[in-house]
Amino acid sequence: MAQYITRDALRSVATELGAVETARVRRAAASRSLAGSTFLSHSSKDEELVAGAIRVLENHGAKVYVDEIDPDMPPYTSEETAALLKSRIRDTSRFVLLASKNSKESKWVPWELGIADGVKSPSKIALFPASDSSFDKAWASWEYLGLYDRIVWGKLEGYQKEVWMVIDEKRNTGVELSEWLKRY
Repeated sequence: MAQYITRDALRSVATELGAVETARVRRAAASRSLAGSTFLSHSSKDEELVAGAIRVLENHGAKVYVDEIDPDMPPYTSEETAALLKSRIRDTSRFVLLASKNSKESKWVPWELGIADGVKSPSKIALFPASDSSFDKAWASWEYLGLYDRIVWGKLEGYQKEVWMVIDEKRNTGVELSEWLKRY
């Protein structure tokens, strides 16, 4: 059975890195080329989860881009920020939303998902749920989130062990995360 990662588990993945490595991972994710990268959208309130999400994605072949320490971003949010984010979302290959209860309160996260939906096919968008328990679906109370596949941990048909995968809950189908990240 597929499970969502908990906020505590994702925080633990980030903690395993240590403070210096976490800072390096975040700097690398903000400064890399956009070609072939995965845009990681997240609430600023989920700051402690970002390095863990980056680690999971990069361990499966992603080159993750995050915006908050992008040297081209203006120091204060403005229409220039919005234009640059639209460009970054368009220029990356994939879009992953680190979905949590904080995402709903963010001004930018739903907007970024809407931009991604307009410029990418649904097969290039996935939610990475981080909830309080591995079976908690309260974060998915937004009706439109049902349109997107989810990144989960579990047993994929045809595999002997549990793996990170991207699943379509409506069709009950999935693909290993590393395969999803390779598809263009």
